[in-house]
Amino acid sequence: MEKANTEFSQKIKCVDRRCIISSFSVDLLEILSKKPSMHVFFIPGNPGIVSYYRDFIEDLFENLGGNASITAISHTAQGRKAVANGRLFSLQEQIDHKVDFIEQEMGTSVIPAVLVGHSIGAYIGLEVFKRMQQKVKVYVGLYPFLTLNKDSSTQSITGMVARSPILSEAVSLLVSLIGSLPARISETLVRRLLGPSWSFTAIDATCNHLLEYHTMRNVLYMAMTEFRELSAEPDWVFLRQKKDQIAFLFGDDDHWGPLTHFEEVSRQVPGIDLSIEREGLTHGFSCTVAGSIWVARYVADVIRNKIGAEMKS
Repeated sequence: MEKANTEFSQKIKCVDRRCIISSFSVDLLEILSKKPSMHVFFIPGNPGIVSYYRDFIEDLFENLGGNASITAISHTAQGRKAVANGRLFSLQEQIDHKVDFIEQEMGTSVIPAVLVGHSIGAYIGLEVFKRMQQKVKVYVGLYPFLTLNKDSSTQSITGMVARSPILSEAVSLLVSLIGSLPARISETLVRRLLGPSWSFTAIDATCNHLLEYHTMRNVLYMAMTEFRELSAEPDWVFLRQKKDQIAFLFGDDDHWGPLTHFEEVSRQVPGIDLSIEREGLTHGFSCTVAGSIWVARYVADVIRNKIGAEMKS
């Protein structure tokens, strides 16, 4: 630990990159190791704007001692410049794009791939894992949204808005209106709406990427397809088969991945690696400095332990 602190006294920063996946432009956040022992692919929640996770990615790289390359992949058509000619992308299309990207990025590389997903990104990560079982060695789901929570009023309201073309249009227009205001005014509004705990990184991501009409339309369209897909049970057979390579982190008070789901996973998949965060963080952990630091440490510990166990087996 002392060596890592000395080596990374000056934190290494993420590099922004844009690439083409299946003919569409996608934003990436990346830190490449000089001598990587693994490549970590991070899949965000919804909104799938990787800029929200900048602090987390940098903390994770540091906690892994600089021995892992890390790439965070945005969702297609979610971001200021990722317009995609106004096209809307479903959850399944976003899954396909992640598979295409990782296959394109890994090529013939023999280093292990690690998948880390947050919220709906945890669901996407599992679907990617199913299709790339030879390359993926470890999967970590953070505050996972794996199936619907019928007791959540927030999910009910979100689903209602996402299913309604009129409400989706109205919300997208309102968001774009805020984004069209002078920068100082829109930033002040965002800070007041989101509260003082949100980091500069999260405020900047909201103002510069989320407050766009086409982005919000895609966020809501993807949400609509999420609610349709996640009405089914998780794939318990796959989770049982791969349980030694899988870990989930649930939140103590998280309606997207409530503790009732934690208990169901524990019951259906005995022996799977499950943890509960009780630090007072929120589902959107990466929107605070404290959340990014704590979760990065958790993920790094899980990866080290599971990669080590995988190498011994």
